Amino acid sequence: MQHRVQRVKTRHIILAVMCLMYFISYIDRVNIAVAGPLIRHEMGLTTVQLGLVFSAFAYPYAVMQIIGGWLSDKFGPKLVLTCLSLIWGAATLATGFAGSVAMLVALRFTLGIGEGGAFPTATRAFTYWMPVGERGFAQGITHSFARLGGAVTPPLVLAVVVAGGWRDAFILLGIASLAWTVLYLLVFTNSPEQNRRITPEETAEIGYRTGDCERARKTATPWRKLIHRMWLVTFVDFCYGWLLWVYLTWLPSYLKDSRGFDLKQLALFTALPLLAGVIGDTLGGVVSDRIFKITGRLRLARCAVLVVGMGGSLAFLLPMTSVSSPIEAVWLLTASFFFLEITNPVLWTLPLDIAGKYAGTAGGMMNTGFGVAGMISPVAFGYLIERTGSYNVPFMVSAGLLALGIVAALFINTARTVEADEERERREGGARGSALAFLDAMPGVRMERHTLRRPLRWRR
Repeated sequence: MQHRVQRVKTRHIILAVMCLMYFISYIDRVNIAVAGPLIRHEMGLTTVQLGLVFSAFAYPYAVMQIIGGWLSDKFGPKLVLTCLSLIWGAATLATGFAGSVAMLVALRFTLGIGEGGAFPTATRAFTYWMPVGERGFAQGITHSFARLGGAVTPPLVLAVVVAGGWRDAFILLGIASLAWTVLYLLVFTNSPEQNRRITPEETAEIGYRTGDCERARKTATPWRKLIHRMWLVTFVDFCYGWLLWVYLTWLPSYLKDSRGFDLKQLALFTALPLLAGVIGDTLGGVVSDRIFKITGRLRLARCAVLVVGMGGSLAFLLPMTSVSSPIEAVWLLTASFFFLEITNPVLWTLPLDIAGKYAGTAGGMMNTGFGVAGMISPVAFGYLIERTGSYNVPFMVSAGLLALGIVAALFINTARTVEADEERERREGGARGSALAFLDAMPGVRMERHTLRRPLRWRR
């Protein structure tokens, strides 16, 4: 009997669908920044009200990281991501019909709920679909599409705005999000054993064992072990996220106010770092996987990329503050962002490496660092600019956090996994149980618990 040969593997189709999700969701996230001036003019909003609309997304986004990841561990990523995408798609669509600042805030808050749990759930979706040697690439390419979404949002949204107005942009993007939900339902399954298209050969390549998904769903979440193993990764993600939020929020203002670029130049020079990030995301995942395949040392493959990525970003960020040429400053910022994004796929791969079947919850814990950075970094950066009258001091603070992240990354150990902790406890428990059973079986020896004291006492 001949086995059918697949030109495109099932896991790669699922990866393509997830890439599309990252792309669409990031456009839905940042389109408000492009449409903001038009919304403010039409509704007569103050800068404070518009800032409130912008920030409404960040708080539920941070809170939903762990919640969304935990739900995906318990109920499966197919159900959870379907619900989340319906929420953010409906919120994006409804924004096109908003008539007040209160409604805008409420819809952006709802968008934060939907998108907050999306990336941890997507990480959990890869647990049983991506072999260890392809996880870095999977996380790299998906986040590359996220950065690509951020880079194409200004021209894409502006083209729709020119043709039909800012409301049409939200309506069309909302429809695109809901259409993706339908595609996801048709293609994705929680595990290979539930998929009709996959072959036994590909299942073996992935390393999936029948029943793994169902057993994981019934297992209680080991919160203490997850926190113990993930807190350092969360801190590194906070250091990474601090500078990323600076790029996403303050880069246009820096280039205009400090470097003197006009509005036409801003469109190009703001997009350059983001496009470099697209390459960095993919390259970081590919290089990490390649190191692992060559050396077989997972810790080296992950930590080396983290250290080189944050170290390279720091090396280009420091001289940027002192150069006099605006063009040279842009290229240094672009190089710094390129190296910064090299670390992103590795950070998202670590929950898979360390937590395994609890990757959804672990991914949420990790990305909480990014969410908290999003709450603090833009405000602190603006405060330091106002107090010092310069962008150099807040950039130096960002550089200092990168240095701390490099040191912390050196202590991340992928060999100390949650599943290894559970296996060790099972062995220790089995050994204790065997010893107690042996003693209980000895003639004339029985084990009793004293009625007034907790410790076990031995009697003959």
